[in-house]
Amino acid sequence: MVPVPVDAADPAAKAPDAGAKAPDAKIPDAKIPDAPEPAASSAADAKDAGKAKKTKKKRPKRKGWRRLFPTWRMVLGGFLLLVLLVMGALVTGYMLVDIPPANAAATAQSNVYLYSDGTVLARDGKVNREKVQLSQVPKNAQHAVLAAEDRDFYSESAINPMAMIRAGWNTATGKGKQSGSTITQQYVKNYYLDQEQTVTRKAKEFFIAIKLDREVSKDDILEGYLNTSYFGRNAYGIQAAAQAYYSKDIDEISTAQAAYLATLLNAPSLYDVVAYPENKDKAVARWNYVLDGMVEEGWLEKAEREKMTFPAPGKIKPQSAMSGQRGYLVEAVKNYLISNDIIDEQTLRRGGYRITTTIDRKKQDAFVDAVQDRLMSKLSKDRKVDKYVRAGGASIDPKTGKVVALYGGIDYTKQYVNNATRRDYQVGSTFKPLVFTSAVENGSTTQSGQTITPNTVYDGTTKRPVTGWSGGPYAPENEDGHNYGPITVTQATDKSVNSVYAQMAVDVGPAKVKDTAVALGIPQDTPDLSPYPSIALGPATASVLDMTEAYATLANHGKHGKYTLVTKITKDGEQVDLPGQGEVKQAVPRAAADTTTSILQSVVESPGGTGFAAREAGRPAAGKTGTAEEDKAAWFAGYTPDLATVVAVMGQDSNTGVQQPLYGATGLPRINGGGYPAEIWAAYTADALKGKPAKEFDLELEEGAQTPSVPPAGTQPPANTPPPATGVPPTTAPPTTPPTIPPTVVPPTVPPTEPTFTPPPDFPAGGGVGGDPGGGFDGGTNGDPGDPGGGFDGGTTG
Repeated sequence: MVPVPVDAADPAAKAPDAGAKAPDAKIPDAKIPDAPEPAASSAADAKDAGKAKKTKKKRPKRKGWRRLFPTWRMVLGGFLLLVLLVMGALVTGYMLVDIPPANAAATAQSNVYLYSDGTVLARDGKVNREKVQLSQVPKNAQHAVLAAEDRDFYSESAINPMAMIRAGWNTATGKGKQSGSTITQQYVKNYYLDQEQTVTRKAKEFFIAIKLDREVSKDDILEGYLNTSYFGRNAYGIQAAAQAYYSKDIDEISTAQAAYLATLLNAPSLYDVVAYPENKDKAVARWNYVLDGMVEEGWLEKAEREKMTFPAPGKIKPQSAMSGQRGYLVEAVKNYLISNDIIDEQTLRRGGYRITTTIDRKKQDAFVDAVQDRLMSKLSKDRKVDKYVRAGGASIDPKTGKVVALYGGIDYTKQYVNNATRRDYQVGSTFKPLVFTSAVENGSTTQSGQTITPNTVYDGTTKRPVTGWSGGPYAPENEDGHNYGPITVTQATDKSVNSVYAQMAVDVGPAKVKDTAVALGIPQDTPDLSPYPSIALGPATASVLDMTEAYATLANHGKHGKYTLVTKITKDGEQVDLPGQGEVKQAVPRAAADTTTSILQSVVESPGGTGFAAREAGRPAAGKTGTAEEDKAAWFAGYTPDLATVVAVMGQDSNTGVQQPLYGATGLPRINGGGYPAEIWAAYTADALKGKPAKEFDLELEEGAQTPSVPPAGTQPPANTPPPATGVPPTTAPPTTPPTIPPTVVPPTVPPTEPTFTPPPDFPAGGGVGGDPGGGFDGGTNGDPGDPGGGFDGGTTG
């Protein structure tokens, strides 16, 4: 029987099961259709395949928020891929980076410093290094360095990932820039690489440190680190440092001294307490940290540590090439570059830079000549007090902010500390103009509601308690105890009346006074720049350069841009980028600055003004005198439209570093701001601006500044009148008749030789006196010790 062929088109037809074997059958050729039968077979197969697929269970699709997250397979795959990439990068880096030869630190180039006209000012860069074996370095010194820099050096690997993460976190969270480098990494950086903070350099440091740790012993690495590290004072290596700071070989250094040398590694410029006495507290804190670390690590007995006192280093022995003013100028420029993050200290020490400064050679020479002629030539070796005399000065072009001259001291090789940049002498009454500027800026009024202008009348009675201050009793004494009675602000500025300016500081608000001072250019962190009434009398210890910057802002009608000491830097012919001065901004309103200038003109031009000697400059000028407590410093700060300059004469024992009063110096009873400082200022300014036409001040004064308002005649109380019960100024508008001032308070036109004040040996600290010519002592007591808001012991004077 012949089988019937299946019709492909028949819907009832069923395909055999997938994989089933069809029975053998012989079909006559004539009975087989030409095309339909194979087609039917294909269609059936496809249909069966489709059914088979439908029978498989499908994975549900990811819907909604689940699609936003990777699957665990993706996460695992990505992690494995990342691990493979990191491992590959590490292996590749390790294979490609070789340990290079030592860098050129051992033969560092000199830096060349140039005057603004391109002539050579100085060269430095002579490296002071004496290599020693690790066996020559006593264990106490080795342990001190390890306690300061890397306490786990011998037990850890070349790289400390946790320290790097911790340092990065501390930096990111504002706890200060910190290094996560091990000693091995620091050695690699010092010996093999440069100091540039680049990704490439850090990567090289990473791989070289790993290789070095595998190929070199820990002792060899520590030895190399001790011989290449910079300790300050141009000392590279711990042996050179021992000589530079203690004049000893390293094997003679005590544990306390070793801890101080280790302290320097963290910040050589910051922790040298001889060069920067104001930073001693920070240096001592770091020194204690090192010793405490030695105790914790078992390298030092606690009992021995408790007996130790801070080992003050010896005097600095500067290079002879830095004699005269060159050393002061070079150090000032270096500090400027480092503090402004232009070049870091280590890189600068490697040398090779050509640095063009803002220092004008002619003006610099003029400053040196003025100090020599007006002060130094009058000193005698037969007077002990004359050995204490030193001077500092700074001069700025107010339009550009360029420092055109600095006077740091008699000779950098004899007096190392730069008197132009040090911050440890009170500025005295040179601060008073900043109080008045703040009064105008803030539209301040007296306790009776009168707007403070140059003509506002105050009570100038000595020891008059200030009113409106809730911080405690405060009643400063005027110079020589004079009572001035009702007196205008201009007259009070001429004579530097303490009682008036202490009250004005309260009227303005001491915190506002501080804000104005900072805006003008006084650093925020200046010691004793505190918001109390005594701020008016100058307890703050700003530097001469700081005060010059503030006065330059006044000279520039209240516009302030941070000073600059450098105009151009090149290395190997390539120019180094210099950050700008920053935006020159209106620090205080022009009317505030200009009105201050107007009253400071009276200080110079009025025969009764304490700065009368500055008229010798022969051109319009404005300025203010000042004297520190116990006559330890005398100041004159002044300016013309073209030049702002500050001069200070200071007293210091060269052997002990202790500040000393200048009573009897040069044979005079005292030195005050209107004497040598004003004379030096005048001589320098006349010479520095020689040939330049004199300019008048272009002033825009506050409203009411030109309206005369002076106290009535004959109302000044006698010299010994006790202070009134309150310090409230008159509330009625006084007539325009000038006051009658007793002849005893009219100052001479030249620095006086009288009064013949000679302080007794037990002169009390609380009776601080200072002075400006024209009325005796310009200071007095600034509050009793311990009184809230009572200033400080002894007070600032003049």
